[in-house]
Amino acid sequence: MMATMGLVSGDTPRQTAVAWAFVAVQGVLLGVVLLLPGGDDWAVPRRLDGAARALELVGAAVLVVGLVNLGRSLTALPTPVPHGELRTGGLYRLVRHPIYTGVMTLTLGAAVRSAKAWSLAAAVALALWFWAKARWEEERLAERYAGYADYAATTPRFVPLWPGRPAPGAW
Repeated sequence: MMATMGLVSGDTPRQTAVAWAFVAVQGVLLGVVLLLPGGDDWAVPRRLDGAARALELVGAAVLVVGLVNLGRSLTALPTPVPHGELRTGGLYRLVRHPIYTGVMTLTLGAAVRSAKAWSLAAAVALALWFWAKARWEEERLAERYAGYADYAATTPRFVPLWPGRPAPGAW
């Protein structure tokens, strides 16, 4: 079935539907954080605004570098592409999902700066959604790449140097 897999599809119609559902919900949550107008649910003093801006910039940089590091393995969906290869260099030597890490960092900064509870709630929901999406994606990666279990056992999912690395097979 691997031959039918592409940049915008999975191995099966069900897998493709689940993958697109992950992307659609992610898009809605990103829209809530980034596109809704700001509010006045809390004060954003200059130092907090500066720290939140720094999170946004760091998140954007991690996102872009993660995209570049993924190279030909890049796809819109949480499914491996047929011509892809397991990436364990660049930012992928520090975390298994640097693109998700970048987006979460960027949206946290944006949500704090928005001073809107809905934006902050959406940023938290997005982080939880990425956790579920990453777990689902990792099942596909383990099926596709023989070395994925070893890589996952020694590389944190989202945060470099995070204590309590996962046990082999526990993603």
